[in-house]
Amino acid sequence: MSDRKPHSDAPEKPGRFRRAIRRVGRVGLTLAILAGAAVSVQFGATELTRRADAAPSPDPAPIIPVSATPLDRKNGYDVTRAFVGQIEPNKTVSISFELPGQLDEVLVDEGAQVAAGQTLARQDLSLLQAERGQLEASRSATKAQLKFAIQTTERRAELNKRGFTSQEGVDEAVARQDELRSRIAEIEAGLRNIDIRIGKSELRAPFDGRVTQRFVDGGETLGAGQPLMSLVKLSHPQVRFGVSLDVAEADLREALIKINGEELTARLVTLRPDIDPVTRTRTAIFETQATSAAFGQTAMLILRQKVPADGVWVPITSLKEGVRGQWTVMALDDENTVRAAVVEVLHAESTRVYVRTGLPDGALLIDEGPQRVTVGQRVQPTRSM
Repeated sequence: MSDRKPHSDAPEKPGRFRRAIRRVGRVGLTLAILAGAAVSVQFGATELTRRADAAPSPDPAPIIPVSATPLDRKNGYDVTRAFVGQIEPNKTVSISFELPGQLDEVLVDEGAQVAAGQTLARQDLSLLQAERGQLEASRSATKAQLKFAIQTTERRAELNKRGFTSQEGVDEAVARQDELRSRIAEIEAGLRNIDIRIGKSELRAPFDGRVTQRFVDGGETLGAGQPLMSLVKLSHPQVRFGVSLDVAEADLREALIKINGEELTARLVTLRPDIDPVTRTRTAIFETQATSAAFGQTAMLILRQKVPADGVWVPITSLKEGVRGQWTVMALDDENTVRAAVVEVLHAESTRVYVRTGLPDGALLIDEGPQRVTVGQRVQPTRSM
């Protein structure tokens, strides 16, 4: 057993040595390759740097001109609101006779223009005239009786002085006079009543206006208050609007009304305190001087209100959409470098918007083509007119 060990260990030593030499060789080769690669990279970087330094530098980008406007800060803006209304006459009345009677004639037609006090229609006066003649005859007879009673009283008074008649006869004669005088007064009151009824048998226009509708033709027997025609007043027509609840009465005193494209001044007649249950608005009535407008025509109430709010007016062309739906504008700093600023739009019109911004008063704002520039770019501002 002891003789076999030296013989078995002899060939293992050369194998281990060869493996160690091969391992050292592979490591050395790897290191040599890495070193070569590092030298190559270093050489390439140096060469690229040299070439870049040797290449000519590009010309700087030209400074482009931009249209700019200085900001003018305000303490509020005006809002124009419009409400639709309808023109109506200042007065509309239904004409009728106060007393019943037969209609004799109607003197005006529909659409006729009438003056105040003009006779429009008449009732038949036959019965009234007959009644008046009867009362006049009765008055004449009673006056004759009174004349005789006065003479009788004078005679009896003379006889009473001589003692030929009693005082009772004198008193009866005086009482007869008083009775006849009272009857005459009653008859005259009846005559005055007849005169009043005759006067009321003529229907007269209460004001200057125009007949809009006629309900009778003539010959009808009318009851008291039965309408004959309707009459409207032409001068100082009114316009009725429904305005929202946030409109104050003071705001309506300086309002303008547009009729047929023409703006007219108007006087506020009343702002009703109740709310229309259908439109949920308050009724405002104005009086205007429009003479050519037709009743029932549409009119427009132009209302300008001042809204207090700190901000500036900017052209709508200066807005640029930012992130998350925000609006931004491009402004210039002291070195004419473009800076972005977020703004809050408070009110918009056709060509401009009123915004709240943190930009100082007088800062230059790029008012056209903000998409042509970028933040940090230097530009040449030109003042827009």
